[in-house]
Amino acid sequence: MIRAIGAGVGRTGTRSLQKALEHLLKGKCYHMFEVGKKPDDITFWKNVAQGEKPNWSSFFSQWSAAVDWPAAAFWPEISANFPNALIILSKRDPEEWWSSASNTIFKVLRQAETSAWKEMVFEVLRSRFTANITDKEECIAFYQDHYQSVLENVDPERLLEWLPTDGWEPICKSLNVPIPNIEFPHLNDAKSFQKKMFSKNY
Repeated sequence: MIRAIGAGVGRTGTRSLQKALEHLLKGKCYHMFEVGKKPDDITFWKNVAQGEKPNWSSFFSQWSAAVDWPAAAFWPEISANFPNALIILSKRDPEEWWSSASNTIFKVLRQAETSAWKEMVFEVLRSRFTANITDKEECIAFYQDHYQSVLENVDPERLLEWLPTDGWEPICKSLNVPIPNIEFPHLNDAKSFQKKMFSKNY
């Protein structure tokens, strides 16, 4: 059962948020890194991007939360299926986000060989963001539109706006769980991302 949904796009602390939610909810948190391990999931998300209406409860039956792309792209549908789940909008300054995304996520997409994974990602980008990942102004405009849409369409009582520097406290308060007595997991900076992703053949 999904208890938290990350509506923030990649490069806004979603990997750190994944690990934090797994610790707090004592369950698995879905993230783009999971998709590459599961060929059936690649097909699933491509079909959703093309308009198929899936059984979200069945797909997420083994997961306690979902963050990052592609789940964040479909936060309205997922949140409607799990009406009691917290919506976490992880944020970052748009210029900083672009700098990070263009040197990590978008760089991988530009350089990766054609594959089912790459086709799926671009299908999702075309349907919910923009596939023009070399255009800074266009990407930032879509980034800002995405965030404004979340703010305008989620009940404030259900929404948590979160920065990675905020750490545990606001997440724990929103989920009504104790604050762990451990350091918040700040993971997947640009250098770590590049080392991980460019060592793989997607």
